Amino acid sequence: MPLGGVQVGSYDSYERAQAAVDHLSDEKFPVENVTIIGSDLRQVEKVLGRLTTGRAIGAGAAGGAWWGLFVGLLLGIFAPDGAGWIGSVLAGLLIGLVFGALFGWMGYAATQGKRDFTSTSRIVAARYDVMCAPAHAEQARELLARFSLRF
Repeated sequence: MPLGGVQVGSYDSYERAQAAVDHLSDEKFPVENVTIIGSDLRQVEKVLGRLTTGRAIGAGAAGGAWWGLFVGLLLGIFAPDGAGWIGSVLAGLLIGLVFGALFGWMGYAATQGKRDFTSTSRIVAARYDVMCAPAHAEQARELLARFSLRF
């Protein structure tokens, strides 16, 4: 028996496989006996744009500013008055911005121009199989046959 049981459906997108399992659930099928298995995995990397020194410094500064703001707000809790609170927040923001920019520049310089672009990666499958425990497979096939007629 294959991993996850017996195949009761196969879909070209995860959303369709998820919709099939949702249909089974709507029909009061015991979905704890169902598994979705992605096959033929591949990594897809979407290139978003060029990475320059300025962009690396800007991104580092923005990330550092958020962390500095967070630390400044935490330290501001202990300030005796409103002026001390504002001072803590602004100091945290400024220090975070400077260190973030510095670390962004150092990280970019360390790559020595070998990766001058930004991107996002994700793992996708060519096919998504809905598998079911053998004892419930026939019922699942019948329900999914009606589901496929709707689309």
